[in-house]
Order: sequence, then structure tokens, then C-alpha cells
Amino acid sequence: MQDSCEHCGNADLPSVLSDILVLNLKHANPTVEEALERLTIALRRVSELGIKAVILIHGYGSRGTGGHIKRAVHNALENNFFADRVDAFYFGEEVAYSTQAYHALIKRRPNLKDHLKYFKEGNAGMTILLMGSLRRGA
Repeated sequence: MQDSCEHCGNADLPSVLSDILVLNLKHANPTVEEALERLTIALRRVSELGIKAVILIHGYGSRGTGGHIKRAVHNALENNFFADRVDAFYFGEEVAYSTQAYHALIKRRPNLKDHLKYFKEGNAGMTILLMGSLRRGA
């Protein structure tokens, strides 16, 4: 995400039509560092917009040697790198339909149910972030 619209140059925040964002971190094959920077900027912006959940698409290394972005994202989350903005996170492989984690997630953010039906159950190539409040000191 940029500080201004790539099409018109407007720096105003866009209107939000949904409280859920799908963010594809592996788009354009970034390095791990580029993907983490993209995530950091995106989390800052979604917090400002009031988005409540982010579905991260990071891939899982299906081509054999990959999965570096996934591991870096998981490591950053587990080490509270984004704790000022992210209240909770669910790794895709842990939220297969009918698991306790899935039901806990849907209980907290019912709107995610519609989004998750488009992803393979227990998708290891995604992570779901539940965003916190800016009032926590972000």
C-alpha cells in the first residue's frame, strides 16, 4: 500500500466498503523484506481505515523451496512485532472448518465466514489477522 493513490495521486483515505481486507503479500514475487515492509505499511493503513480483519495471502512454499514469506510473517506475529495493531492471529492451517479455532474466529468476526468459504479449508498459505484499536497506543 502506498501513501497516495497510484492512479490519481490523492492522499485521502478511501471509503471503506467492508471491514475485511484480503492482502496478497506474494503478489509480484517480493523478497521477504519487501513483503514484510508491504505488510507493515498495510497494517498502518487498515488501522486508520477501521478495518477489523485482514486475510493475508503469503503462500506456503508449494514449489518446494519457498515458504519464506510465510515463515517470516509467522515469526513476526509470534514475536509480537505487530502487537500494537493486531489483537489476534490465526494461521490458515489451524482454521479448518469445524475446528475450535474456526468457531472461535467466526464468533469474533462473523463476516469472515463468507470470505473463508473461498479458501481451501485449513489453507496453509494464508493467515488471518484480527485488528486492534488505535487507542491501544499504536
